[in-house]
Amino acid sequence: MLPLPTFRVRLLAAGLTGLSWLPAAAQTAAPATITVQVNKPGGAVSKNMYGLFFEDINFAADGGLYPELIKNKSFETDEHLVGWKALRGGAGLETYAVLSQQPISATNRHFVRLNARVAGPDAGMVNEGFRGMGVKQNAEYTFSLYARKGPGSVNSLTVTLESEKGQPLAQAQVSGLTSEWKKYSLLIKPSATDAKAHLKITLDGAGSVDVDVVSLFPKDTWNNRPNGLRPDLVQLLKDMQPGFLRFPGGCIVEGRTLAERYQWKKTIGDVASREPLINRWNMEFKHRSTPDYYQSFGLGFFEYFQLSEDIGAEPLPILNVGMACQFNSAELAPMSSTAGGPNAGNDPNTGDPTLDTFIQDALDLIEFANGPATSPWGAKRVAMGHPAPFNLKMIGIGNEQWGPQYLERYEPFAKAVKAKYPNIQIVSSAGPSPDGELFEKSQQAPGRAERRVRG
Repeated sequence: MLPLPTFRVRLLAAGLTGLSWLPAAAQTAAPATITVQVNKPGGAVSKNMYGLFFEDINFAADGGLYPELIKNKSFETDEHLVGWKALRGGAGLETYAVLSQQPISATNRHFVRLNARVAGPDAGMVNEGFRGMGVKQNAEYTFSLYARKGPGSVNSLTVTLESEKGQPLAQAQVSGLTSEWKKYSLLIKPSATDAKAHLKITLDGAGSVDVDVVSLFPKDTWNNRPNGLRPDLVQLLKDMQPGFLRFPGGCIVEGRTLAERYQWKKTIGDVASREPLINRWNMEFKHRSTPDYYQSFGLGFFEYFQLSEDIGAEPLPILNVGMACQFNSAELAPMSSTAGGPNAGNDPNTGDPTLDTFIQDALDLIEFANGPATSPWGAKRVAMGHPAPFNLKMIGIGNEQWGPQYLERYEPFAKAVKAKYPNIQIVSSAGPSPDGELFEKSQQAPGRAERRVRG
């Protein structure tokens, strides 16, 4: 093995000695020499000085890293039919409506009921995807849905993937419908590549059918996981060799109100039962209005931990500190509660969650990530297919909050986490500026030595 070389670099005065306008003294100054010995590196740089900040903005998750092609697959958004359009061009479809009688589950409360006079290509609905569905020729996609038949003769559904111009790319049939909710799955292979395809579902007969949790998911995912991520984008993230992955974002952690905050417990478990939430970036800026922007949570905290592991990054989950966005409602959770029993953690007057609820969410998250299978939340991780702990080492308390209201909530938060998990490192907020009064106060708060400060 050849010895590592030694480099000598001659630095010319001001780096600009070839320019005639410099003073004569500068042009004639003696060059300096620096010796670079590459076999004797200097101080080590922490890997955690460089990482990734993921935020679900500009369709980064749904419509991006998370490759589900159906928009609003469960009809649970406030505008229940966003992404869907009824086919009313012919005499086939008589009525369609979003209902909630006898739903799939308590967390998936809505479904669409289609009622057709006769079977035909216009007796159904079409989904536009996320501004179109990008599909590849001969690639495999898993189509699935839950369905149950009502009165009439509808025993099957026809599923058609069409190009932007309406040309059929693939077609399949869902058969054997019953009067009870049942999940149906089949493979679809497009005959051509199209950047803005759409999916059509039509009834094969007269009568009614209830439909819910409609999905079109590529088979080609990172590590071939059924609910996996886009392999090309994960590879790009991995190639950056990040030291950490900060998730699930910035302001979506806070929410415009506390009711719209990110709640990690609602993002794990059965994908079909995860409750979607309107994305706080949908109407934040009038010049960038995206009223169809929401979070399905198909990419939830389990998947974020998995992604961190896949790309070799330390997971850095960020949790709400009991404050909504200070640029929006600035809503605050009450500091504590004396209520016990089923009302523990809630304000006895309003029923709203107090800071105790937010602190418990943090403690439960650490148990979910690191706890054994015998612990309540560790058992949930194991049930999702990850027996080994995720080896979580740090969490963030609050996103980008500042001021005394943040600090008074941070302190009991940090105290509780350190009391139960003393080895967990805590990342705090230092406010919106890297200096000034707010920044200085965040450094002087009790417990500062136990915190990593993020600007």
